[in-house]
Amino acid sequence: MLTSRGRFLATHVGSLPRPVPAGDEDPAKAMAEMVQAQLDAGLDVVNDGEVAKPSYVGYVTGRLTGFGGPPLRRTRRAVEEFPEYARRRFSDPELARTLAQPSCDGPVAYAGRAVLDRDLAALKEATAGRDPAGVFVTAASPGVIGMFMPNRYYPSEDEYLEAVADAMKEEYDAISAAGFILQLDCPDLAAGWEQSPPGTTLQEFRDRVARRIELIDHATRDVPADRLRMHVCWGNFEGPHHHDIPFADIVDLVLMARPTALCVEAANPRHEHEWEIFTRVALPDDKILIPGVVDTTTNYIEHPELVSQRIRRYADAVGPERVIAGTDCGFATFAAVELIDARIAWAKLAVVAEGARLASAHYWTRG
Repeated sequence: MLTSRGRFLATHVGSLPRPVPAGDEDPAKAMAEMVQAQLDAGLDVVNDGEVAKPSYVGYVTGRLTGFGGPPLRRTRRAVEEFPEYARRRFSDPELARTLAQPSCDGPVAYAGRAVLDRDLAALKEATAGRDPAGVFVTAASPGVIGMFMPNRYYPSEDEYLEAVADAMKEEYDAISAAGFILQLDCPDLAAGWEQSPPGTTLQEFRDRVARRIELIDHATRDVPADRLRMHVCWGNFEGPHHHDIPFADIVDLVLMARPTALCVEAANPRHEHEWEIFTRVALPDDKILIPGVVDTTTNYIEHPELVSQRIRRYADAVGPERVIAGTDCGFATFAAVELIDARIAWAKLAVVAEGARLASAHYWTRG
């Protein structure tokens, strides 16, 4: 796994502003432009921007069998507590159609290898000769697939998630075999708390998190741990978030997972304070952190000095070599939904890189 040595590396979580992919269109040109734009913004560890994916999780319906059932409504306690806000934010029919995902109504198997191989080949071509410090590819975790696309077919949720994990292993292995870092997107590990059935206890939820981590470890067992990143978040939308589970309640479980790098929210108003956890919880020797240093749900462009401060908090807590500057989440988790202005998103990415440069000078200069 890449580490920050002599300077803080800069990266992001995955999705970037892009048009909705046009079916089977070859994504090579769009990927090349996306890679170059990231390098121009000053980022070191780049990806394809998810240009060939309509969303970070919904893309799997084009690669997995078994997803033809009607969507099922998901509960968000914090949102439903403020109905006026919910109506303003989610009542648009087109938005509802975009966010809706089908349920599982049949056996799950991997059937999208041709699309996967096309995308991996296009990314290899896009990065050839451009010399980024590293290249990663995002993939939905078994748990987040289960969260967005509930089970209607298997006798139990656990059997369903096992089938998803076994199917997605083909994608995980292929990404690694192509020479890329695999990033598993796992918002279910945190955001799943707010969507749990009423009365769910903390221990019950922790048991669910532990089981999902077991499935991640099982599905990635043939991918070297130091070629794995894992992204944990609480839902990438501007909203109340006051029912988010504290990171302290699950951090021990998350740190037990195989992936070497952990991408976590660290810039938004609900979770910025959680850097202090790492002054109390020892980061395992084989782990590195990729804290978000800009919020991906606001059009504010953070000051580079603030970004530098956020990076330095983590560096002081766990050591500078084990911190890479990142973003709270993706800038376009659904291609059709513009969370913030696209040009502002790119300006914020440039600030991640600028803040990393400032933090590097401050930290290494003072010894």
